[in-house]
Amino acid sequence: MFKCKTVWNKLAPLARASSTLCLQNARKSVLRHGRRLDMVQKAQMSSGPAGGSGENTLYYILVGATCLGAGVYAYRTVSGDKERYNERMIELASRPKQEPKAAEAVGEVVAESKEDAAAPLESIPEPSPEPVISEPVAEEPTPTEPPVEEPLVTEAIVKSTETEAVAEAPITEPFVEEPITEAIVEAPVTEPVEASVAESVIEVPVTEPVAEALAVTQSEEPLAPVVESETEPTPVIIAEHVPEASSVSESAADPEPDSAAVPFEPTAAQLDVPEHAPYLLIGGGTASFAAARSIRARDPGARVLIVTEESDLPYMRPPLSKELWFSDDPKVTETLRFKQWNGKERSIYFQPPSFYVSPADLAKVENGGVAVLTGRKVVHMDVRENKVKLSDGAEISYEKCLIATGGVPRNLQVIDRAGEEVIKRTTLFRKIEDFRSLEKISREVKSITIIGGGFLGSELACAMGRRSADLGLEVIQLFPEKGNMGKVLPEYLSNWTTEKVRKEGVNIITDAVVKNVSYKNDKLEIKLKDGRLVKTDHIVAAVGLEPSVELAKSGGLEVDSDFGGYRVNAELQARSNIWVAGDAACFYDIRLGRRRVEHHDHAVVSGRLAGENMTGANKPYWHQSMFWSDLGPDVGYEAIGIVDSSLPTVGVFAKATAKDTPKAATEQSGTGIRSESETEEVAGALKAETTAPPPLIQQKEDYGKGVIFYLRDKVVVGIVLWNVFNRMPIARKIIKDGEEHTDLNEVAKLFNIHED
Repeated sequence: MFKCKTVWNKLAPLARASSTLCLQNARKSVLRHGRRLDMVQKAQMSSGPAGGSGENTLYYILVGATCLGAGVYAYRTVSGDKERYNERMIELASRPKQEPKAAEAVGEVVAESKEDAAAPLESIPEPSPEPVISEPVAEEPTPTEPPVEEPLVTEAIVKSTETEAVAEAPITEPFVEEPITEAIVEAPVTEPVEASVAESVIEVPVTEPVAEALAVTQSEEPLAPVVESETEPTPVIIAEHVPEASSVSESAADPEPDSAAVPFEPTAAQLDVPEHAPYLLIGGGTASFAAARSIRARDPGARVLIVTEESDLPYMRPPLSKELWFSDDPKVTETLRFKQWNGKERSIYFQPPSFYVSPADLAKVENGGVAVLTGRKVVHMDVRENKVKLSDGAEISYEKCLIATGGVPRNLQVIDRAGEEVIKRTTLFRKIEDFRSLEKISREVKSITIIGGGFLGSELACAMGRRSADLGLEVIQLFPEKGNMGKVLPEYLSNWTTEKVRKEGVNIITDAVVKNVSYKNDKLEIKLKDGRLVKTDHIVAAVGLEPSVELAKSGGLEVDSDFGGYRVNAELQARSNIWVAGDAACFYDIRLGRRRVEHHDHAVVSGRLAGENMTGANKPYWHQSMFWSDLGPDVGYEAIGIVDSSLPTVGVFAKATAKDTPKAATEQSGTGIRSESETEEVAGALKAETTAPPPLIQQKEDYGKGVIFYLRDKVVVGIVLWNVFNRMPIARKIIKDGEEHTDLNEVAKLFNIHED
């Protein structure tokens, strides 16, 4: 370098003189308006004597050395920048990536135009402003590529058996000095492109020249940049590689089809699923139907969709354990029609099929309607997007949603662990198909054992006990309490009820705790903890209900740890746009506190209230729902509030007459579902009977009719009307008032139980 500097200092005056002479000749030519400026002759580039060439030779050597040095410097600078750029790209490619979006799912980022490049890959640095076109331009185009007549950007294809993703760095400003037709750098390949990658074509309009397209393989081996330019906007054709999630180690020549790339094609069963329902009701029971009717009453043009896992339209469940068993129709399991105690016939379905519209026509039918989607189960809730996913993969969006999934019958753990032979001879009674199955079984076997002494167990025991003599069927009922309805009724009344059930032909075993169940010699053997052994042909487990809360996790809903069910407020709202009603709702009763109720009337009341609130009513749960149970046509009771045998109770009884039976009550009301006639009734001014009551009857052998008060802190929180009917509005008002009563015998007069 020092030698070059010394030579340059000696020859600099000669170079300046030659430059001055060239400049003067050029000016003279321009001033004379002569022809186009010619190249300066060699003889004029020397200031020495004519014909001397030594100084010219030194000048050429000097200029050539300078150009060579500048070229070496530029090459090293560009090479260093390129290496640093490629290292940066490799680092970015190795970072964890977010969930792919539309075009990024195939590993590409495309800059469509200078405006579209406003949001490029933020972490990719701008390319070096130094000219980097010398190396690509020097290369010859691949012979296999056809020549391009116009300067346009055609495609950047990565031909590699290991390639899994392609990323392009958008360049918004061109840096080439002159148009270059095409320069494509290809990675060496050993297999045909068609066999190694799956390609699809995307056309993107480009309004700015694309200076460089960088292909980065998943193996982190950088490729040389592709330098191209164009003179007018042309479409960009990009080879798009669709990677497979688990095909990294598989041969690229025989790729497996990508399931994610296969378009979703709905099945024939999904064609009737509407994409949107303004009012979506999950569950097809009483609560859903009551809500649908309430919504339509307040919003006549509402479009309501009920999604139910069952194959039946909405129906009432109480007759399944009551009136249907007393029907004389041999085809009752098919017609599901029954005679009420008053002799009138009706169906268990709330409405005939003609009442509903087709789910596929819900969005098109004029003035809206109610549609039922049967045989489908909601398996996932997206509360942010307001949509649900069905078991068959279909999705439905909604504006307002009601969860009325009810519950599933509980089973004894000893039965679950007993094996397949025991399980297939056990019925968990809940649905229409359970009634049909058990009715058929009762005609085929010799012995049926009902485990459970609550509402359902006692009702089924009485129903089948009535038929036992005609069918030659032995009906056994066992439970851990001392009597039927032992958790609800006071002990004396529970014992009296047990004797009534025995008279129906039922063999009752009290204080019975099941230890294990086994199947031996074509019989089920139920061994109790006290050593007793019960042999039977079939078991009916009626030990309670487990609320269905499967959607709590995906929907972000709270489940109550004490009572179970979805925890809701007094307006039955779980969260924005989601309400819960029926057995699955753990609601806040503004009079009695946090509760969960599993009765028909509560399903009616809570469903109706939820439907009103879904249309903007914002009403709290103030109505006290009632429930009832019939132990045959001659003994029945209705209850309201908190009825728990562990609470202090006061009972006032009187002698019953022929009018004090469930049969007489239905004859007077005209319906077998007594809550339907009493739900809307409101007690007027409470007026006690004027006749002098007979002496108080309590804890004696004959409890014809009466009223049982349940107390908490000396306040009535629950009432049972024993063979007293059509007086529920009075009981409801007493609980609503929440007053402390010193003489409940006087309060009992309000029910007129002493009238003949």
